[in-house]
Amino acid sequence: MDTGGLPMLDQRIADCRACPRLVDWREEVARTKRAAFTDWTYWGRPVPGFGPPGASLLIVGLAPAAHGGNRTGRMFTGDRSGDVLYQALYDVGLASQPTAVSADDGLELLGVRVTSPVHCAPPANKPTPAERDTCRPWLVQELDLLRPTLRAVVVLGAFGWQAALPAFAAAGWTVPRPRPPFAHGGQVTLDAPDGPGLRLFGCFHVSQRNTFTGRLTPGMLRDVLRAAADAAGLPTRQSG
Repeated sequence: MDTGGLPMLDQRIADCRACPRLVDWREEVARTKRAAFTDWTYWGRPVPGFGPPGASLLIVGLAPAAHGGNRTGRMFTGDRSGDVLYQALYDVGLASQPTAVSADDGLELLGVRVTSPVHCAPPANKPTPAERDTCRPWLVQELDLLRPTLRAVVVLGAFGWQAALPAFAAAGWTVPRPRPPFAHGGQVTLDAPDGPGLRLFGCFHVSQRNTFTGRLTPGMLRDVLRAAADAAGLPTRQSG
């Protein structure tokens, strides 16, 4: 597949207008804004993946937040879910800093890339099945481009898990049948006929509901990230 690499793919994703409901919503949010961000010029477009092209670990979320990624133009940047995720990545040595506030804040991910199965902010944080399926080819192309280096994936939440498994299959990895159910801390190995397999890790989503109620604690998140980093061959540090 000749896509010009991840930078070209990211640009094509950012220009996508395939789902009318999502286009209308993301642009309406960008016009009306939230009171706390009236001085911002919202991104208001699909949010591409973030991280180095040679990543060996991929983190798959759900979709950009209306006033997070849809505002800043970078995955998990500018919202409380991102605050939790990037703090944990920093704690285990996979990010250069613990905060993510804007696309030009200097944050670098170390061997890790972050993406999602739906690239536009959806109303009520709930994409439709049709929108999920329409967006899937972008994830398949991203996986194809990452294949030479990718060794492990952390999937955040049941929606991401259900959306990602068909993408892994379409990108050439063998997904067991019946498909493995989502579980926090669950692990599945996806074989590939033409190269290394892929270790898949389930993790509760870093949503405010999960983190505020304690369903997902920082320690639980760090444990999954360390296990996945080890499977990906990335060094980590102990913190917390």
